[in-house]
Amino acid sequence: MMVTGGRLSVPPESLVGLRRRLDTMPDRHSDRAEMIKQAAALYGVSTTTLYRQLRTLHRPRPMRRADRGRPRKVPIAELERWCEIIAAFKLRTTNKKGHHLSTGRTIQLLEDYGAETPDGLVRLPANTLTRSMADRYLRQWGYDQARISRGPVAVRFQAERSNDLWQFDLSPSDLKQVPQPLWAEAGRGAPTLMLYSIVDDRSGVVYQEYRCVYGEDVEAALRFLFNAMATKPDDSGLVLQGIPEAIYADNGPITKSRVFQRVLECLGIRLMTHLPAGKDGRRVTARSKGKVERPFRTVKEAHETLYHFHKPENEAEANLWLHRYLANYNGQQHRSEPHSRSDDWLRNLPEAGLRAMCAWERYCAFAREPERRLVASDARISVDGITYEVDPDLAGETVLLWWGLFDRDLYVEHGERRFGPYAPVGGPIPLHRYRSHKKTRGEERADRIAALADRLGLPRAALEGNPDIAVPSTLGHREIARVPFADPDPYREITFENTVRAKLAIADLLGRPLARLSVEERDWINGVLTETLSKSTVLARVRERFMTSRPRSGQGVTGEEIQC
Repeated sequence: MMVTGGRLSVPPESLVGLRRRLDTMPDRHSDRAEMIKQAAALYGVSTTTLYRQLRTLHRPRPMRRADRGRPRKVPIAELERWCEIIAAFKLRTTNKKGHHLSTGRTIQLLEDYGAETPDGLVRLPANTLTRSMADRYLRQWGYDQARISRGPVAVRFQAERSNDLWQFDLSPSDLKQVPQPLWAEAGRGAPTLMLYSIVDDRSGVVYQEYRCVYGEDVEAALRFLFNAMATKPDDSGLVLQGIPEAIYADNGPITKSRVFQRVLECLGIRLMTHLPAGKDGRRVTARSKGKVERPFRTVKEAHETLYHFHKPENEAEANLWLHRYLANYNGQQHRSEPHSRSDDWLRNLPEAGLRAMCAWERYCAFAREPERRLVASDARISVDGITYEVDPDLAGETVLLWWGLFDRDLYVEHGERRFGPYAPVGGPIPLHRYRSHKKTRGEERADRIAALADRLGLPRAALEGNPDIAVPSTLGHREIARVPFADPDPYREITFENTVRAKLAIADLLGRPLARLSVEERDWINGVLTETLSKSTVLARVRERFMTSRPRSGQGVTGEEIQC
């Protein structure tokens, strides 16, 4: 019998002999328990102790030092400090490709030159650290490059209501180009077929369009954004509409454009962009694009692969096919709710209703970009080869041009006053007003061939759908509450800036100063301007009173005087 650690223990050779005798009997033999009881009584231990020693007889024991994981050459606090300095050296010297100083080179620099720290210059004594020792403790204490450069934990978010947040992005189509694009610039080749996408963050409802562009074009993005916010027909199956509260996008040329930002500001939309790389420490940029990137992959795999059978002739036909597919896509299951994406968008609309979109004409007025120019002595300005004649008072002045992306008129700002709109007066013939040349025989022959090609083809039911089956209306008979569009009128096209501007306009309309009017008529004009400053309302009431009035006995203005 042996005593180890204050406890009785059976000798190993006795345990081996007992194990051999037990192995000769079946597992549930009655003599096994008796044999264990006799051996326990012989060595003065309990049967439980004997059973435990038999179980641990052949169990391998770890052969480790008692101070395993603790340095012996350097104190643990000092070694941890040097590991922090080595990890900081690697992090400071890391470039965009992930290259950085090696552990051996860092130790060499610390031994030869030291390092300047907030606590002063520190220098590593020679032969204190080796590369293998430093790497081992860097991994053990979590100072290795992989864990030091690892970004923080991602946070998933989701909007509470529909139209609270839209995610916007664009991606080149796998089709690359269409055979007959609706437009192309001379000398630049065929434009790229780009897929623009808007996804509602709450419901996942998608609206996409094809656009033929050269790069990331701001004008195409604004046209797409208007179509996404405009009211959709009930039979289209597309429900996404209205003005969102915010739009989330990347830091591309479109979101950096001042015109794009100004249009969103006029519409009351908050623009949110990804944090640039390195803006928030180790946080990786563009971590929340999955909701808008996933529809891109789905469309390219489930829809655009069918273009191998039938290719659309232009972007208009491609959009027709795409919208039929999106109607079915939005009717599919929501990512977490037990209903479709379209139903989720309808159920979670804002309580006050969705914000209605303005008309296209007002939308075009918002897309104007400022440019500082000098007016010539003849009160003319040339923009892209087109000449505009402005007010004579602006001749020789440096003014700010407000040039619209979607209109042909020019607005001028000088000081705190805005002038315009001004139409072209010379130079090239404006768009949509030119006279086209007579078609040649070759052009007529090409038109006949193109018309014949449009009538040739195979059935395309897989893309166009069965025309006998009508697309069910997703909205049904439900009326959606709408908030009227609040026009910001940034260029004072609808209302006068103040009563002084209004009186100047009335004087120009009457052709004489207002001081020559009677006291009664001046009081009437002040009363009208107190009620409203709307240009159309004020000028209409002035014309109705003065230009159709009869001669009076007083000093008032008559219609005959105005005509004179």
